[in-house]
Amino acid sequence: MNRAVFLDRDGVINENRADYVKSWDEFVFLPGVLQALRWLAKTDLLIIVVSNQSAIHRGVANKDTVEEINRRMVEEIEPYGGRVDAVLYCPHRPDEGCDCRKPRPGLLLQAAACFELDLARCYLVGDALSDIAAGQSVGCQTILVLTGRGAEECIRLETLGYNNFHAVDDLVSAVEYIIENENAISEG
Repeated sequence: MNRAVFLDRDGVINENRADYVKSWDEFVFLPGVLQALRWLAKTDLLIIVVSNQSAIHRGVANKDTVEEINRRMVEEIEPYGGRVDAVLYCPHRPDEGCDCRKPRPGLLLQAAACFELDLARCYLVGDALSDIAAGQSVGCQTILVLTGRGAEECIRLETLGYNNFHAVDDLVSAVEYIIENENAISEG
């Protein structure tokens, strides 16, 4: 069985926008992300982006635009030695009740089926309660970054009784934690 690191996109890889990332011009990598993805690419873990993109069904951005943003993101990462093995996204609004919109685990289950993943041995890095809830529902080790919405969401998670997650400053710190954990597992 394979293993992966699931990454939310907005707020983890790039700057989060209250009005959605609607074009490549609005996509801004967060500091240190390209370096972190280069480090992560040196592991044997798959790197899979899982993102809610309700801007599509809200009529704010169309599917082709979101796919272009994702494609260009991957293309920008590669010259720095990083990689993204897959990008999965949910186009639905919260009121549509789909199984693929986080906090539901549909995207993670889809990735598990496609890549033969052992979800209990995977990581999920996100900046929101919905990310942490989705990851924990399938047994992933969850990491909350304090970028994006993470700082506010950390308080909300603790208030709601979520305590089985690791909180770090940013994706660089998350990747350092993952690599240290992987080294400890291989040495143990």
